[in-house]
Amino acid sequence: MRELAALVVSVAAIAPAAASQSIRAIRVTNGVSGPTFLSAPPGDTERLFVTAQNDGVFLIKHGLLQPTMFLDLSGVVHPTQEGLLGLAFHPDYASNGRFFVCYQDTAFDSYLVEYAVSADPDRADPGSAVVLRGPIPQPHAVHNWNCLQFGPDGMLYVGVGDGGPDNDPNEHGQDLGTLFGKLLRLDVDLPPPHVPPDNPFVGVPGAAPEIWAYGLREPWRFSFDRLTGDLFLADVGQSSWEEIDFQPAASAGGENYGWRCMEGTHCTNLANCACQAPAWVDPIHEYPHTDGRCCVIGGYVYRGAALPAEQGNYFFADFCGGRVWSFKHDGQNMTDFQERTAELAPCDGSTIELITSFGQDAAGELYVLDRLGGEVFKIVASDGSAFRYCSGAPNSAGPGAAIGFGGTTNVADNDFELRATQAVPGQFGLFYYGPNQVRLPFGDGFRCVGGATTRLNPPLVIDPSGSALRPIDFQSLPPGGQIVPGSRWNFQFWYRDPTGPLGSGFNLSDALSVAFCP
Repeated sequence: MRELAALVVSVAAIAPAAASQSIRAIRVTNGVSGPTFLSAPPGDTERLFVTAQNDGVFLIKHGLLQPTMFLDLSGVVHPTQEGLLGLAFHPDYASNGRFFVCYQDTAFDSYLVEYAVSADPDRADPGSAVVLRGPIPQPHAVHNWNCLQFGPDGMLYVGVGDGGPDNDPNEHGQDLGTLFGKLLRLDVDLPPPHVPPDNPFVGVPGAAPEIWAYGLREPWRFSFDRLTGDLFLADVGQSSWEEIDFQPAASAGGENYGWRCMEGTHCTNLANCACQAPAWVDPIHEYPHTDGRCCVIGGYVYRGAALPAEQGNYFFADFCGGRVWSFKHDGQNMTDFQERTAELAPCDGSTIELITSFGQDAAGELYVLDRLGGEVFKIVASDGSAFRYCSGAPNSAGPGAAIGFGGTTNVADNDFELRATQAVPGQFGLFYYGPNQVRLPFGDGFRCVGGATTRLNPPLVIDPSGSALRPIDFQSLPPGGQIVPGSRWNFQFWYRDPTGPLGSGFNLSDALSVAFCP
């Protein structure tokens, strides 16, 4: 069985990839020291929350990194070791304000803690902490509690490493009496100990009832497919092989992924290991430590709306060298395996080098975190190199217009065209742009572009369909607003609206952030 699995993996890896949408990464922000994870509450399309390994939870709001953290844990988490690694928002966060973090504290102990948001939606209440698990002494500084995700069943799943260091010397991976080397499943809406009665090891003598799956070394990022509910889990290898494991949505749990006896599909020959146990579940993909690769970084199956050709592609990476791949998996077979590293290269002068995690926003769009420089990148279409922001009412989500563009963002092509739709026919409108993203009340909407702004005169008359178009000649722009390769600008459309709901007489579209390429 293992030989067949290895053959399938190797054939899939060299088979021609099906046509896919060309993509690119655009930098959203930098300056998050040691970013480890990114998430957003369900339905919250305006904010991103980023965990910083030795600090706390940072907030990106309307595209801007906020100066004050959402949750400051700098005096709680370990200042130099693994620290804060996991964050998950309750499925009903909008109504109950509950979220969960896992971290290593200053004494090297691990914790799973529940917090609540404060009266200020952009600040957590630091006094609301409820410890669900902990302190849990770590046998070693690495391979801690490191990933949290709510599953489609509403349960909180927790990834726990084997406690380290090398070769799992305490044999935790195969020991059902310990939580190390496991995937746990908790019902946080039940009273302590929060154990769902249908967990696979409930009532099994000597087994910890929290366990959902086992035989893991360091489950560095797992996720659930938003469409199918299938689980994809990247498990960091020892010294030779990295692997991606899979659990179908219909699983009742209890899978054993083989560590410490197996590294991928390869026997470790360590003590107390029988290397052909039929109960072990093979990975759906593995790769060796060649070409500078060293540590798998799990990602997500793409289910957003902005990249329709990427639907169903699972993205993952390797920490060493910032390489990214994608493939599709239907529960049985892998297809469309391809490397995406070159495509994702940003064109604004930044680079992606040390990927620590992927992230997903409320709309299902994907992000990449780079430890070097503390950068957050968003995956966008390469013919766009752009993303829309500031879409909350009363802008494009309300009575306001919507902004978009045509042509390309390649300066050499010089065919970029701004477009506005859903404006008021027959009224005047004006495109403008600037270097900063803001969100300030203005007219019947919000001004979402700040800094030294440049107007694209003369004003336009909105056509009968509610649209306005403005081709931009990069060679003849006003001083102060030069669009050159590697620059990034933010655009918005202002227009007259005599019948607007707030009576200001004008409104604005949402905004567009664009990175321009050579």
